[in-house]
Amino acid sequence: MTAQRAFRFGVNMVAPDERARWIEKCRKAEELGYDVIGVADHLGCPAPFPSMILGAEATSRVRLNTFVLNTPFYNPVLLARDIAGADQLTDGRVEIGLGAGYVQAEFDAAGIPFESGGKRVEHLERTVTTLRTLFSDPEYQPRTVQPSGPPMLIGGWGNRLLRVAATHADIIAFPGASATENGGPLHLAGLGEIEEKVEYVRGLLGARADRVEFNILVQRVVPPEERTAVLELFGPALPDDVADHPEDLPTLLIGTPEEIADRLRANRDRFGFSYITVLEHSMEQFAPVIELLR
Repeated sequence: MTAQRAFRFGVNMVAPDERARWIEKCRKAEELGYDVIGVADHLGCPAPFPSMILGAEATSRVRLNTFVLNTPFYNPVLLARDIAGADQLTDGRVEIGLGAGYVQAEFDAAGIPFESGGKRVEHLERTVTTLRTLFSDPEYQPRTVQPSGPPMLIGGWGNRLLRVAATHADIIAFPGASATENGGPLHLAGLGEIEEKVEYVRGLLGARADRVEFNILVQRVVPPEERTAVLELFGPALPDDVADHPEDLPTLLIGTPEEIADRLRANRDRFGFSYITVLEHSMEQFAPVIELLR
């Protein structure tokens, strides 16, 4: 029987701040027990690589990741240089997260063509193979601290992207949501849909299954006293199979810390989610759960 993976916990930072406040937030995340500080790659959010390097300077233990880069924004070779440089300057604490991008308005604002989903996934795969090739070349400069390059997380929901992730990723991140047409608001996935995606990936992984970590992105952590208000907010978006018991949804953690910890153990057993990422606004709310699961 395969040993169960230990939990890891990440927080994804999305609010830009001045230097002192950014340092304060990163130190707070480390003090609260998070293992990874992530930086989203959206226009209006902090710039990923400078933010990661400053975060590493302000902390001593946590890993720093991009959660996740819109790879169509980047030339793969130049991106490899940035990743290697960040890994060097953080003493090997980088975890690189990659995605295909889904918000058309951001592509339009940057003057970058918003190509079909298939084309964006093709660019993602070219980026991944370029990074792997360069980082495995002993003559490549700059070198990353880690001989084979930083751990690679690939995040997304479509089957084509998940095939790329199953082939190349060290970590597969399931957002538990899919983009609507033209990158509109995300659609929360129900339990059946999540289970279907997880089983699809497990089937693709084959012999790699024991070596690949599964991540889930939590949209919100909800204490009991906020349950009614939050469900009114999320109500129209709740999938049918959890409409009467939203506590079961892996992407919406509702209840006391003890109840949430029990749910995360159950989700690890059922789906394999051992790496849990919450959004910045839930950072302190989720911290007691980390203590319970250590």
